[in-house]
Amino acid sequence: MAEQPHQIRDNPDRATHIAELLKAVAHPLRIRIVAILCEGPQYVNALAERLDVGQAIVSQQLRILRMRKLVSSTRKNGFAYYELAEDQLRK
Repeated sequence: MAEQPHQIRDNPDRATHIAELLKAVAHPLRIRIVAILCEGPQYVNALAERLDVGQAIVSQQLRILRMRKLVSSTRKNGFAYYELAEDQLRK
């Protein structure tokens, strides 16, 4: 269910949270990463391949998203595996 405008208008803390979320994804590559992660968890190398961008660049952008607690990572078979940690990003 979408948020009603008054829920944001009348709640300064909610507005601040949404502003921080928007700042964190305010980069074209981060928006694309989030869009892919909405489909499900991904390895860094798979993200880099799908985005046609170097793995180091993807890792840098994922680090920013992870620092803002928007994505989480785990290690599987020696590789970093990322998924969305903030449900608001799916909306």
